[in-house]
Amino acid sequence: MADTKREIERKYESDESGLPDLTGVAGVKTVIDKGVASLDAVYYDTADERLAAASITLRRRTGGSDAGWHLKLPVEPGVRDEIREPLSDTVPRTLAGLVRSRVREAELVPVVRLRSDRDVRHLVDAQGTLLAEVSVDAVHAERLTDGGGTAQWTEIEVELADDGDPAFLDKVEKRLRKAGVRPSTSASKLARALRETTPKKKRRKTPAPQEPATAGDHILVYVRAQRDAILELDPAVRQDAYDSVHRMRVATRRLRSTFRSYGKVLDRTVTDPIGEELKWLASELGVDRDREVMTERLTSVLAELPRTLVSGPIRTRMRTWAGARRGGSRRRLIGVLDSKRYLALLDTLDALVAEPPLLPDAAGKPAKVIGKAVRKDLGKVSALVEQALATAEPGTDRDLALHEARKKAKRTRYAAEAATPALGDPARTLAKSMKSLTSLLGDHQDSVMVRLTLRELSAVAHAAGESSFTYGVLYGREEQRAAGVEAALPEVWKGIVAEASV
Repeated sequence: MADTKREIERKYESDESGLPDLTGVAGVKTVIDKGVASLDAVYYDTADERLAAASITLRRRTGGSDAGWHLKLPVEPGVRDEIREPLSDTVPRTLAGLVRSRVREAELVPVVRLRSDRDVRHLVDAQGTLLAEVSVDAVHAERLTDGGGTAQWTEIEVELADDGDPAFLDKVEKRLRKAGVRPSTSASKLARALRETTPKKKRRKTPAPQEPATAGDHILVYVRAQRDAILELDPAVRQDAYDSVHRMRVATRRLRSTFRSYGKVLDRTVTDPIGEELKWLASELGVDRDREVMTERLTSVLAELPRTLVSGPIRTRMRTWAGARRGGSRRRLIGVLDSKRYLALLDTLDALVAEPPLLPDAAGKPAKVIGKAVRKDLGKVSALVEQALATAEPGTDRDLALHEARKKAKRTRYAAEAATPALGDPARTLAKSMKSLTSLLGDHQDSVMVRLTLRELSAVAHAAGESSFTYGVLYGREEQRAAGVEAALPEVWKGIVAEASV
């Protein structure tokens, strides 16, 4: 099992003067000299440096107290998750898997070697608790590709202790700045090494970001953000991180909705097949997620019942139902993420972003083109809500109409999200309203699905000679909950219509 550590650190430029006196930093009682360690690290990447482009580092390091393989995934500026594996001659399978969405079919090869003499200090408080580790690193970088350039520099690194207060780093920085030390212009040693050892004629110039001007520009910003979200969430899904599956699933839905809503901007003869692949991915991600949501709902409604209304082994029956199909589910999901179909989908999304299938309307004014698309989606929601409200009696027809309204409301929400940078507050307000409507109608749909499940569980319990009384009680409560949503909908919808102004 790989070891994961949250790393919060800051880097600073340094000269021959070394480390300033840090005994004056607030909260620091003692600065302990931990000596000098010699570190030797080889960094791996693809030939076209895909990991570096995503601010991901993969290295094999010897020397020091944490020799081994280290994979660092960005969380936010100055914060990375470091996943460690023991030393071996080849890249560990676990780490290779975590970067597969970036690497895909390419080979991981050594690109840079960094040898560092690290002079370490520990900053501790009056109780002897470690607050941060500060090091002065004398670095020698050697490129292992593109002609083998070299570079040398010295930097100061301040890493917060485990479970430390990030505000402490501000105190250290204040002291360093007072001594004339300035933050590094590079996010990592590898980034600096790649920059300084690349021959000038081969250095890539990063184009300055351009403000979106056309309708197509705005939609592509949103499409690119969802593509990036899928890539960034891939390692988290593989590690079973909290809510990661749900968030990746949402990104796939946002992309599909955008393709449909903005069919006058992006050619649907190109995007519809991609949408089908995104639908496949969402369904694979949702195999366990849907059952988890239903289990949470069933557990919640059962917990609300007085004990006098609970009869028979209903909790055991629910646990058995909830646990069904979970065996091997993690392996199945990893298999999906390792599959050629998934990796081909990522390639297709990259190609779409690189060469978008723009239609003539993409060159139009954002307010006109995007506003028209959002209003069209809102009109579809309106028709479905009115249809549901016009249905005389509760039942299947109304349930289906409300479910369709929910799906269209979700699509309209995503369309409004994409439109917000171009349309401003009206789109932002509509997105918020559609989120509220989706939540309300989602509660209704959950009730429909819970009642179906309760009927199934009740039939199984009855066949086993168990009491089905409690299932009936829960069913009745779910009917009341759905009726409450239906009763609230007219007023909610009236408010949304009054606010809609896109």
